[in-house]
Amino acid sequence: MKIDARSKVCEVCNYEFPDHNRGLKWAAFLLAVLLLLLYLWW
Repeated sequence: MKIDARSKVCEVCNYEFPDHNRGLKWAAFLLAVLLLLLYLWW
């Protein structure tokens, strides 16, 4: 069964898909870069 990728709720089981927070993605990316730089620096 196909479900629309843009839907917020599953039509089959009524599961509410979580919203993706852009700020959280950027924070995780910057933290990964910082840890990589610290690893390379030591």
